[in-house]
This record gives sequence, C-alpha cells and structure tokens, in this order.
Amino acid sequence: MRTDRLGDLGTAADVLRAVAGGAERHRLAPPAALVGEWFGASALIAPTVSVRAVDSAEVFAVPPGNSGEAVGGGWIGYLSYPDAASDGSPPRIPEAAGGWTDSVLRQDQDGCWWHESLSGATIAGWVSDALSSPPPRSTYEIDWEEPDFARHQGGVLAALAAIGAGEIYQACVCTQFTGTLHGSSLEFFADAVTRTTPARAAYLAGDWGSVASLSPELFVRRVGDEVTSSPIKGTLPLQCSPDELLASAKDVAENIMIVDLVRNDLGRVADTGTVTVPELLTVQAAPGVWHLVSTVAATVRPDIPNAALLDAAFPPASVTGTPKGRARQLLSQWEPRRRGVYCGTVGMASPVAGTELNVAIRTVEFDAHGTAVLGVGGGITADSHAEAEWQECLHKAAPVIHDSRERSTAS
Repeated sequence: MRTDRLGDLGTAADVLRAVAGGAERHRLAPPAALVGEWFGASALIAPTVSVRAVDSAEVFAVPPGNSGEAVGGGWIGYLSYPDAASDGSPPRIPEAAGGWTDSVLRQDQDGCWWHESLSGATIAGWVSDALSSPPPRSTYEIDWEEPDFARHQGGVLAALAAIGAGEIYQACVCTQFTGTLHGSSLEFFADAVTRTTPARAAYLAGDWGSVASLSPELFVRRVGDEVTSSPIKGTLPLQCSPDELLASAKDVAENIMIVDLVRNDLGRVADTGTVTVPELLTVQAAPGVWHLVSTVAATVRPDIPNAALLDAAFPPASVTGTPKGRARQLLSQWEPRRRGVYCGTVGMASPVAGTELNVAIRTVEFDAHGTAVLGVGGGITADSHAEAEWQECLHKAAPVIHDSRERSTAS
C-alpha cells in the first residue's frame, strides 16, 4: 500500500474531467468516481477502470477491509434491481457490471488530494500529465420526455387497494423519465454533482453505456464485522419547514415500517442480539427535498462474505415494501418498465477500507445509443394520496433533470 500527497487539484468534477481527458487520449477505459460521503472522503476517482458485465453473484466479492482511512483501490461496480416489469422487456444495459482498480485519487475532507495504490505503485505518468493539463470542458444535452402519469396513478391506486385488502403494508411505486443524451454522460454527472452535491454519487462507464447516480442514500457500509444501513423514507420539498416532515404521520410510519424491514434483512446474517437502531427519524437535506433518515446497525462474522449480505438485504428495503416478497411481486405487475440500475446499488468493495454501497435512486442509466432513463418513486401507505405521490416524484426528479441542456466551456 502506498499513499502520496498531491495537494489541491480542484473539485471532484475538475479532477474527473481531467483524468477522463487523459484516459481518452491514451485510449484507456474511462474513469469511475464516487463523490460525496464515501469511506470518510469527499471523493474517490479511479483514473481508468475496465467496467465489464459480470454475473450478479460476482459483484463486490472482496474480503471486507477494516483499517485506516486509506482506500487504495478495489472492485467498483453496480448491481441492478433484479425484477422484471409488466412489459417483460429485457435489461437495457448489463444487469451487473464492474471492474478492479489498483489505485485511486482520494480527496479528503479538507480538500487535499492523495494518490493511493494497493500494489505500492507511484502515480502513472499519464495521470500526472492529465491533472496538469485538463482538456476543454465537454458539452451535453438531454431531451427529456414526461413520464406516464396515468400508469403511475394506476399503480398507486392498486397499491392502496392491496394495502386495504391486507396483502401489504407499504410499496414503493415508481415511474420513469426517458430521454436522449447528446454529448457526454460524464459531463452530465460532473455538472450534476456540482449543482446538487448528493451524498452518495457515483459514475461508471463502459462500452455498454454508463451510470450516473446522484443518490443521497446509503444501502450498506461494512467495515470488518460492523454493518450499517441508513434507509430513507419520508420526503418534503426543500422550501417547506423540516418540522413538517416529523409531524407527518404518513412519512413517519413509512420510515418506521422500512426500518423494521431493514432490521429483519440484516438479522438474517447478523450475530444474534446485535441488530440496533442507533438513529431514528432524523431530518436531512438532499437535492431539492428534505428526507427522514434512520440508521440500522449490526455485527456479522468476518467469514460472512458480501454475497451473503447481499442475499439477505438486496434489493434495498426502502425501494421495495413490506412484506418484501409480496410487494416485489405486485410491483412487477404495476410498473410497466423494468427499473434497471435504478433501485439497485452502486459502490465499491476495498480490501483495505471495507465496502460501501448506495441505493441507486436519483440515478440515470445511459445505454450505448444515448437513451437516458431516470426512475423516481415513493412509498405508498394507507395514508397516501395518488396526486401527492405524483408530485413527490416530480420533486425528486427536478434537481436531476433541471437545466439538462447544452453546456459549454463558457458555462
């Protein structure tokens, strides 16, 4: 393991753009990035990663690290939401993809950048050159289409009927914006993280397309034998008072039901008696909205692999419903299009620092032809109103699709 101080290189978006330009000039695979609150850092950028399709059972298959603030490298990738939708269409991009990086550029909380390498290698010459001579900024534009209001409302009403019949207590009913990308998906991501500063943002790309996740939500953090999950349930527009969120019986119930589901999920692999809720119903700001956030913690044996943890907890509780199995079955009938990476997870498993995965909400999936898909949704409970749930979807989507028009060096 080697760590070298690089100093102030600029923002995460600046560094990502610079190494992307260098990788392209040297005909290397594009970079990958985690930006926000990952592994105690402000940003992690792998200068070049060959992100390839893999079997879903192979994702994040790295022994859990448990020491130090350094990350060094590891396996970075994504796993899609596993269920099909009512139209029966196949996945738009691989269901799972990722790749190994031996080194990362890490920005600490003070803004200083470091080069870290698991093998002890020094920073590559092309990376140094790229950081010292960043390319002109690229442009992008996304032509978004409106989601299907009628289908979403039908799904919400069906969920309310199923709740009334006692089949389920809650379900996360989703809809999709679709669009066409003109230009660079990396530039879209770099621009979006600068505008919205999400806590769990991630970017990956390959020949298959790319994923730009602007998520605020932690699915799983594992450091050694300690596991935490911080489900988000409960939403209010940012212009409203956060006190209104805690006063909402519907939002509080929505969160507590999902906390119980996360406790059950982690309990499948945790040591008996170790599942706790150290944080319940805190109000946190996210791009465009307030959220209710809770945290569930557990202890797992070191010999429990990440695959077993995912088997127990994936897909994330906050994007499914209760009971989880029946909610997933019904959602596949109510939602017309496959969710894809949306509601799956993106993250990294480091043999040094552990594993951190987001819940892939506020996430745009781009295929190789430039088709963009953005999923949005919300938890339906007995107190839900269909029109209000639609407005919640629009509030969540607004920071992502806002001003996704052509940008240039002058912007």
